[in-house]
Amino acid sequence: MNFYTPPITKHLIIINLLMLLAKTVATRYGIDFDDLLGLHYFMASDFRLYQFFTYMFVHGGFEHLFFNMFAVWMFGRIMEQVMGSQRFLFYYIVCGLGAGLIQESVQYVEYLYSGLSEYEAVNIGGGLTVSMDSYLNRWTTVGASGAVYGILLSFGMTFPEERMFIIPIPFPIKAKWFVIGYAVIELLSAMGNSGDGVAHMAHLGGMLFGLALILYWRKHPGNGNHFFGGSSGGNSFFGNGNSGYGNYNQRFTPYEDVTYQKGPSLWQRFKSWMEKQRKPRMDVNNSYNKHSKDMQWRQEKQDREAEIDRILDKVKKGGYESLSQEEKRKLFDASQR
Repeated sequence: MNFYTPPITKHLIIINLLMLLAKTVATRYGIDFDDLLGLHYFMASDFRLYQFFTYMFVHGGFEHLFFNMFAVWMFGRIMEQVMGSQRFLFYYIVCGLGAGLIQESVQYVEYLYSGLSEYEAVNIGGGLTVSMDSYLNRWTTVGASGAVYGILLSFGMTFPEERMFIIPIPFPIKAKWFVIGYAVIELLSAMGNSGDGVAHMAHLGGMLFGLALILYWRKHPGNGNHFFGGSSGGNSFFGNGNSGYGNYNQRFTPYEDVTYQKGPSLWQRFKSWMEKQRKPRMDVNNSYNKHSKDMQWRQEKQDREAEIDRILDKVKKGGYESLSQEEKRKLFDASQR
């Protein structure tokens, strides 16, 4: 399995980890990151416009951060290579901003429905009463879940037939049903008003804005704008409705190619240095067998690369849907090496 992580995905994970570390340190000095950088209700006194951006980099704790960043790594690294780094970052931010806007809208509806505008104080239980301003400042949202759900949506739309193992489900399910199932669960959870402290509508908001952006890219495939219109000409999943790679982004490079472009790691350089220090020895049989295996490996590698090149040429000419199931499998397997 290839664990290569493209730059934007890697940097997003690092930034979120550093933010949790900074939050932990700041708490010891009496600084509340949730209060400062979390997204407050827009009618609260602590609301700031920049919070629409900063809230998605602040998490409630390590568990909250871990599951979000694990999903970013698992699905984001694939979608970054399909979309290209700049467009993937734009998509991520739009989904996060969209989730914040939906959350604000839902809170406003709750504010009106509950008739809070008619009160100056709220009884929060335990005999405690707080001012309305203090109560509204408690409506704070943090986390990258909205952007993560947008990534899940894009993966499900790009690889709808890809089978996935999801714990605790004992059998594989297709990506499209995985995404639909998550959306239904979030919708039912939001309607149930369970009071679990999870911004379910923000999750759906991330998916909604992600869907709108994908549909826009499909409708405007060739206006020359890198972020909004896509590449000029050609078939593409987000450009004309054909699912797959195509010319969706000319900067797309399969995982296999990216791996070979990476420089040797520190361990590889150390092993190479150690091998150079060894005294040469004559072993005709081992040398012959090693040479034969190397020749066979290189030939198999060349055959695989030629087959992938043929499949990509076929995609460019007829779109992703022109591929057979076997060709689709080979293309996806190549992206995982």
